[in-house]
Amino acid sequence: MAEQTLVIIKPDGLKKSLTGNILTRLSEAKLEIAAAKAVCVSRELAGEHYCHMKDKPFFDELLDYLMGNLHGRKKVLALVYHGDNAIGLVRNICGGTNPESADPTSIRGSYGRITTKGLFENIIHASSSPEEAEREIKLWFKPEELVYRIYPVETEEKVTKTLVWA
Repeated sequence: MAEQTLVIIKPDGLKKSLTGNILTRLSEAKLEIAAAKAVCVSRELAGEHYCHMKDKPFFDELLDYLMGNLHGRKKVLALVYHGDNAIGLVRNICGGTNPESADPTSIRGSYGRITTKGLFENIIHASSSPEEAEREIKLWFKPEELVYRIYPVETEEKVTKTLVWA
């Protein structure tokens, strides 16, 4: 059955110019990209993304990491991959969360590190379950930004101002 997963190439991955290499490795999964965009991550977005870790002593550092405050690169590349077993395939390519114990041939094993303060700088985020993927995709993307949608949507009428090209 087709599923979707959120992938985020984090600020350290962008700063180290690893985007091309990471996308090449992810292409080995033979999945389709359903959405992609560069995002300047706000504290609010980072906090929502990592809401399950809000009680951890390193929560603020984690937010600073995702926001790019630790690397001077204040953006991430967010993608949605679509296909059969997308979550498992992507997580296998990414490797374990801890870069030191991740498979050395995985993305995190190859490029991640643990700082002297113990923070995992693991280059990439990948959803760990279908429930997490749905929550994260809905957090990072609007329905119209996905070329494949597997979650229910509804039409809502709004009167808003929209930027258009001049």
